Amino acid sequence: MARMRYQQALAKALRDEMLRDPSVFVLGEDVRASLRGVTRGLAAELGEQRIIDTPISEQAFTGFAMGAALAGHRPVVEYQIPSLLFTAFEPIVNQAQKFRLMTGGQAKVPVTYIVPGSGARMGLAAQHSDHPYALFAQAGVKTVVPATASDAYGLFVAAIRDDDPVVFFAPAAALGSREEVADDAEPIPLGVGRVHRSGDDVTVVAVGHLVRDALAVAEALAASEDGATISVEVFDPRTIHPFDWEGLRASVAKTGRLVVTDDTNRTCGLAAEVVATAAEEFADLLVAPPKRITRADAPIPFAVELEVALLPSREQLTDAIRAVAAVGPGPRPAAAGAGAGAGTGAAQEVAR
Repeated sequence: MARMRYQQALAKALRDEMLRDPSVFVLGEDVRASLRGVTRGLAAELGEQRIIDTPISEQAFTGFAMGAALAGHRPVVEYQIPSLLFTAFEPIVNQAQKFRLMTGGQAKVPVTYIVPGSGARMGLAAQHSDHPYALFAQAGVKTVVPATASDAYGLFVAAIRDDDPVVFFAPAAALGSREEVADDAEPIPLGVGRVHRSGDDVTVVAVGHLVRDALAVAEALAASEDGATISVEVFDPRTIHPFDWEGLRASVAKTGRLVVTDDTNRTCGLAAEVVATAAEEFADLLVAPPKRITRADAPIPFAVELEVALLPSREQLTDAIRAVAAVGPGPRPAAAGAGAGAGTGAAQEVAR
């Protein structure tokens, strides 16, 4: 077992899969130079025929990857910035994602599309700061947003081995986080969420790097000095589509309250879908109306102060948790060693 950064876990997963399966190869812009660190050293080790630098034409090399997948390969396509996925949206959603269905299962398209550094990056402005995972989930494409290094490893391996297209978002704000990753770590099945911290009073659904914020807020609310402690359960879906609705139901059944924090736009974003589904499917479990904390419906400004104002914050999350906890039966004091204490180590691990 080794302690490694999220970025290193991605690199380890890719190298392990390329050594295990000769049909796996990588293509994208500047992947031999490894600007994002995911392909570092692979061209020298495995050859330039498996690490392919492409021209600046996302539609072309995304379409090429689909053809290679149909021919029996397992391409991994890297995009340097998330907005490049808008150019590649048609070949991913209208071609690769639908081809298996339209051939009655006779063909498969096992392509992994990875963005190692999605989301806002403090000062890189609108065209480099999108986090469009909700778009692909809405289109029915398998969509992954890991929060931690170990999840990044296991989910990346699972994505590469999957026989359908998978879009893999590695949040920029999570790339430097560290966690222990087992030498013999296994793939993590798509569609299975993770409870990072157990709690009794409020379920917080957090995606990607916002898991770290949710854990920090949960720690603070569990240690409140005013006596009004709140025991928060932090649920990370890990895959946006398919979503682990059963896992979320189990959490809400325990807490009766729900807050969602999501780094996509408020309108038609993931948080909107989770809240709507909870209202429809979990109404018998909820003792308070659910709340959501999201980005504002606007492009990210260049000025860092304005950027921060548009993004979901720990303060907003704290206020939302306190608001739902104040409705219905009061929060139960956490028992020693349970609730507030459970998951503390994981919270500290992810927060580093």
